[in-house]
Amino acid sequence: MSAVLSIARTEWRRIFLSPLAWAVLAVVQFIVGFVFINLLLQYAAAAGSDESMGVSDYIGGSLYGFATILLLLVMPLMTMRLFAEERKNGSITLLFSAPVSLTEIVLGKFLGVLGFIAAVIVLLALMPLSLAGATHLDWGRIAAGLTGLFLLMMSFASAGLFVSSCTREPTIAAVMSFGLLLVIWLINILAFNDSVPFKELFGYLSLIDHFESLRRGVFNSADVIYYLLFSGLFLSLTVLRLDIERA
Repeated sequence: MSAVLSIARTEWRRIFLSPLAWAVLAVVQFIVGFVFINLLLQYAAAAGSDESMGVSDYIGGSLYGFATILLLLVMPLMTMRLFAEERKNGSITLLFSAPVSLTEIVLGKFLGVLGFIAAVIVLLALMPLSLAGATHLDWGRIAAGLTGLFLLMMSFASAGLFVSSCTREPTIAAVMSFGLLLVIWLINILAFNDSVPFKELFGYLSLIDHFESLRRGVFNSADVIYYLLFSGLFLSLTVLRLDIERA
């Protein structure tokens, strides 16, 4: 476990010493902040005509829904260098010769990315929470939405980690990660086509459907398990890919 944490700390430092991480955080915060202000103005204008409208749902839920699209674009940029750059620079040989297992290497890098994800979640949480002093917030709904965002980004990171292990070019890894995530995201389109067999299965496999439940404040353990299994699958594939390369 100490080896995993050591690799995670090294990866976390490498991420935040890179200008890319700070640029991504700044851009995400600026865009989400713009959307937040716009939602706030819309809510203020519409609240008088619809007293049943909840601020946690209208602003928090809508903000998190928009954030998923933005983070779909961002996460491939943050995972593209994890193994591709190591392979391109030749430093992956040092990783393979280190007295740690491939599982520890993969988990360490994954935890390092989770540190970046945690920073994103904290920044996204500050906007709805800034309204706590002026209005009543549904804390359960806010917590469920943030949990859904974290799990969704965790899934993005695991898939990006796997794709990064398959190439030596970070740019290619970013493009391939985005394509893979977009396909899994939009696979629920098949669930609405009655002519497609096993349409319920396609609906279940979609990344976005499970997030929508959490965004609406419905905390279902099946959604959490789905994201954990999704991440575990791609982490296992990453270990298998590296094992084949080392052999």
